Amino acid sequence: MIDVLIAGGGPAGLATAVNAALAGMEAVVVEPRPVPVDKACGEGLMPTGAAALHALGVRVEGRPLRGIRYLDGRCAAEAPFRDGPGLGVRRTALHAALALRAKELGVEIVPGKVTEVRQDDGGVEAAGLRARWLVAADGLHSPLRARLGLELPGRGPRRYGLRRHYPVPPWTDFVEVHWAADGEAYVTPVGDGLVGVAVLSSRRRGYPEHLADFPDLAERLRAPAVTPVRGAGPLRQRVRTRVAGRVLLVGDAAGYVDALTGEGVSLALSSARVLVGCLRAGAAESYETAWRRLSRRHRLLTTALVGTRRFGPAARLIVPAARRMPAVFGAAVHALA
Repeated sequence: MIDVLIAGGGPAGLATAVNAALAGMEAVVVEPRPVPVDKACGEGLMPTGAAALHALGVRVEGRPLRGIRYLDGRCAAEAPFRDGPGLGVRRTALHAALALRAKELGVEIVPGKVTEVRQDDGGVEAAGLRARWLVAADGLHSPLRARLGLELPGRGPRRYGLRRHYPVPPWTDFVEVHWAADGEAYVTPVGDGLVGVAVLSSRRRGYPEHLADFPDLAERLRAPAVTPVRGAGPLRQRVRTRVAGRVLLVGDAAGYVDALTGEGVSLALSSARVLVGCLRAGAAESYETAWRRLSRRHRLLTTALVGTRRFGPAARLIVPAARRMPAVFGAAVHALA
């Protein structure tokens, strides 16, 4: 019997498989798409995420990130990371590197899709395979999460993200978050001559219309984009629990607040490690508490920032406040990083 069957071969699923293999467990990944898969993603790893990749033995080229900078067209505030650099890396490069590491460790990646799940006291059956545990790593709008009845109704505005890349040399080694009245632009250096720009908003409109809200940024991005627009949303996903019998949720499938703070992939990598640790300890039920503890700061800070968006005057004060109170801004960045 397989130890861990993983539905979804994105970064969260592959990180779970690599952690399991390093722990001496047999892991099989079921994924319908060939590697690498590109998705709408901010592509910035916090220092915890960069450290998690290193601990897994994953080697990937990227751009070191020194911190976070907020801008609103009038003023700017920045805070460096205190515990080493983050990493700006193309989603496709990250996916390919994780898949290579999984293959090196003997993880089998099976073409297919998990649709039906049957579980009993001894294990789980899915995709024609039987395992002790099934990990749902099937993304933001996880079909398995819905099928298991683990979703909760959404709250607040429905926010969406759009991302594309521009062939311009990065002008900074900080991740920049540009603030405007109707949304944010999240800029990540991902190569010597490439930056990724994700726009986040509750308004449904085209990428050029969103980018026009950031004239200073648009001025830097005069070169034609080199990747198509990719979108994701609604971003907010509320989940009842991350453990349902012998099925556990990880990555975006485990719940998501927003892409604004750029913590998604880093949190997925850390969650994968914690999940496997719970399985190894014979305490799968403890994963729910462990996940909540691990993600608590991220959830609180991101929810607070996104909530401020609902009040126009308060939203306009975010960057000036960060500039006037650098110690507070630095502490918030450190808490996320």
